[in-house]
This record gives sequence, structure tokens and C-alpha cells, in this order.
Amino acid sequence: MSAANPSPADGPSGSRATPASRGEAVAVWADGRLGLFGIAKANLRKIFPDHWSFLLGEIALYSFVIIILTGVYLTLFFTPSMGEVVYHGSYAPLNGVRMTEAYASTMNISFNVRGGLLIRQIHHWAAIVFVAAMLVHMMRVFFTGAFRKPRELNWVFGALLLISGMFDGFMGYSLPDDLLSGTGVRFMEGAILSVPVVGTYLSMFLFDGEYPGTAIIPRLFTLHVLLIPGIMAGLLVAHLMLVFFHKHTQWPGPGRTERNVVGSPLMPVYVAKAGGFFFLVFGALSVLAAVAQVNPIWSYGPYRPDQVSTDAQPDWYMGYSEGLIRIMPGWEINAWGHTLVLGIFIPLVVFPLVLAVLWSYPFVEAWITGDRREHHILDRPRNVPVRTAFGAAWISLYMVLLIGGANDLFATRFHLSLEAVTWAVRIGFFAVPVLVFVMTKRVCLGLQLRDRDKLLHGRETGIIKRLPHGEYVEEHEPLSPAERYTLTAYQQYQPVQLPPAVDENGVVRRPGLLARARAKLAEDYFGENNQIVKPTVEEYKEATSGHGHH
Repeated sequence: MSAANPSPADGPSGSRATPASRGEAVAVWADGRLGLFGIAKANLRKIFPDHWSFLLGEIALYSFVIIILTGVYLTLFFTPSMGEVVYHGSYAPLNGVRMTEAYASTMNISFNVRGGLLIRQIHHWAAIVFVAAMLVHMMRVFFTGAFRKPRELNWVFGALLLISGMFDGFMGYSLPDDLLSGTGVRFMEGAILSVPVVGTYLSMFLFDGEYPGTAIIPRLFTLHVLLIPGIMAGLLVAHLMLVFFHKHTQWPGPGRTERNVVGSPLMPVYVAKAGGFFFLVFGALSVLAAVAQVNPIWSYGPYRPDQVSTDAQPDWYMGYSEGLIRIMPGWEINAWGHTLVLGIFIPLVVFPLVLAVLWSYPFVEAWITGDRREHHILDRPRNVPVRTAFGAAWISLYMVLLIGGANDLFATRFHLSLEAVTWAVRIGFFAVPVLVFVMTKRVCLGLQLRDRDKLLHGRETGIIKRLPHGEYVEEHEPLSPAERYTLTAYQQYQPVQLPPAVDENGVVRRPGLLARARAKLAEDYFGENNQIVKPTVEEYKEATSGHGHH
């Protein structure tokens, strides 16, 4: 048996050389037990591509970190109790008013704790930006096809992060127990009561008795600061681990394939950029908090069940749920001594369906295409017209419902009838997504035609040339090989073909319902008039051979 060769760091007897410093000694000790040097060597030079759209996910990540930091500070002064006290604080207009300890402690944070109002505002703005960045990041992933294999699970993690952030934000702005947030909690209670059979039991369990009870604020506090952030942290770690494992997607271009990544190494380039960007995000949120007031609870006053504040809208990310309620007619069904409030229950069912339609899309597209390959190169949105049109239609539906959730504001600000705004939103709920789908698809097809023309005839130069026989033509500049590659580096799927109705033995075969549905959807996606066929090599050679090319 031969003895192992000592490493260069080993001494003459094969033992490790004496560390140069205490820090190195700690590092050597840790490496001997955790293998940190090997992990660092393998991963710190990992390549990340550079593109501004990849920063959207980082904005969400940094906003989440800022939410945690500011939230920890706020918990030191907040009292999650619905016990009543009489206010005698710095805000004179509310002196002598009875309120809950939760509201009184939030007033104390805003007016008496040094920096408390600024931290409150940073925390609230970070929550708003966090959800917005997640939604925009998911839209970037959607439109570029970054959700395809092997990233379907990461898409699901991102969807769960978004819905967790939405509900955690709702619970967060409900904690102060002011008139605006209390109206939102009452809205939630009404939605729960509309659930058939079990609605009353769910409400009694949540509020520990009749609404509003004395337990909802402590329970929301526990969910807001402990349970949901813990779940989100776990999802975030899993999300980042999968990003690291699968490697980052990249835009098509010369030298970029499904097997490589073109960009900057994690250390030191990417880490330096990420660190600087974190402070930019923190600075931008601090400026917003300093100059743009958000959730001024002293203007609303403490919550009272017999009052409702004017302009009562939730934060934007929950606005579409209120829009569903406001545009729904007040339908009811009375039977056997029970009332089913369809005017609230139907929006309660549609609320998750609006999100589920988008979140389930990657699996539907994979089923339609039958594509089982791994994808690390992104799609240009114009090259997938139906997917892009579907995403644009979904965004338009979301925006229509946001307008519905603020129908009173639109009516009062623009001096319109509330009923007219409501009916316009009801019509828009069905009409606007269809119109946006058709228009977006036509725009994508037009851009594909433009790319095809540039590939075959080059880029317009604006230079007019007169030919010997008197004809005037515009000169075209041929595209570079890199530009031609970028414009053609994507795959065009072909519609799925159903098998013949009668096989070679004369046996009649009727395809199943799912097979027919898949074939129909594939035709709608990739059939005639749904994508522009890329020019072939022969077409390119003919167009550039000099016959009619200038």
C-alpha cells in the first residue's frame, strides 16, 4: 500500500503547515469539518448573465430583506392587543379617545419613537415594492418562457411566494386597527361568511367568537411576523437554490447555447454589483418613505364597527379582489331557511382562479407542445405570439379589476356616475382581455414579419439610389452574422397531428377528448396565421443573390 502524497500546505510529516494567522487557523479548522474551501472553489466562480431584466428578482429579494429588518425594529414597540385604553399622546386631535392598545402603540411608534414613523413608512413601502417586483419578475419569466423545463417547480415556488406576500401584506396593514384596516378586516369577515355551510363556523373560529372579538389582532400578528415570513423564507431559499442549481437563463445571442452561460463570475463581479444594488434599493425605499406618505392612521382614527372610512381601498395588490366584489351584482339564493350570498361567494371563488390560470400555464403549454427538453435560452416575446397575448390579456384583466376596486375614486375624481363606472368595469371584465389578446397577437405577428424582412433584405438605411434605367430604390444594409443568429435562434413548433381516423387495417380509431383538445390548442398556437414562418436558407440565398436586392 503506497502512502498518500502530502499536499503543498502540509508540513514535512504530512500534517498541515502552521497557519499564518488566527483567522487562517479558524478557516482551516472549519474547512476540515465543513469542506468550505471545496464548496467555495466550485461555486464562487459560477457565471451569471448580465441583463437589466434579471434585476427585477433582486429588487424583490432586497425588499424582503428590508421588510424583515424594519419589521424586527417595529415589533419592539408594537403591542398586539385589542384591550381598550384612552389615548393621551402627542397627537392632540385624538386625546381622550378610546382605542385599542394596537392602535395606541402604532400612534406611539409614529409620534414618539425616534425614527419610528420613517421605519414604519420604509416597512410599508418595502412591502408594496416587494409584491410589485415579484409580480413584474414573474411576468418577465412568463413572457420569456423561463418557466419551461427544468424550472417548472421554481415557477410554483415563485407563485407561492407571491400569494404569501399578498396575504402577509394584508395582515400587516390590518395590525394598527385603524378605521381603514378595520374596514378591510370586516371585508374579509363578510367573504368568509359567504362560504356555504361552514362560513359561520370559520368566522367564529377566526375571530374567537362574534366579530370583531378580542383575538383577531394577536392572531394576525402571529401569522404576520412568524408563520408566513417563515414559510416565505423557506420558499425563497428553495427558489434561490434551484436558480443556482439549474444555472441562470440567458437571452439568445452569438456564443450562447443551452449548455453554457455567458456573463460575469459570482465572485467578485456579481457580488459587488449585487451589494451595490441592495443599497440602491434601500436608498430608493428610504427616499419614498421620507417624501411619500403612506397609511397615515391618525387621519382615519381608531376602528369602530359602525363606521366606514371614505376612499377605503386596500393596497394595490389586493385591490383586484375588492374589484370583483364591487362589480358583482348583489345576487342571493334563499332556500330552506338559508341564504347563499352569490354576490360575495362567486367573487371569492373567482379570486384564486384569476391567479391559478396564470400559475398553471407552464404545465398547459408543456402538454400542448409535448416538449420534454431542457430550456436555458429565453424566448423573445414576439416569437411566441399566443403566449404573449395571453399574458397581456391577463394583465389587462388585473388592471380592469383594480379600477373596479376603486370605482368610487374614479367616480368622484372624474365627476362620473358610480353606476356608470361599475357597468363600464363589468363590460370591460369580459371585453378588454379579448381585445388586448387580439391586438397583442397582431403586434407580435407584425414584429415577426418585420424581423423576417430584415433577415431577407437587410436594414433600411434611408439612402435613395437611382438605377441606370431610372428606377429609384432604397439601399439596405445587410445584417451582421450575430444579428442574423439572434433573430433566428428560436424553435417554431408545429401543430400536433391527430392519427388517421382509419388505420391501415381498416379499424376505426376515434381519438379521445384530451387528444382532440390538445390538437385544437396546438393548431391555435402554432397553426396558420398564428406564427410567421422563419425564412429558410434557400429563401435567404435567393433574397441576397442580387435579384431585386439593393
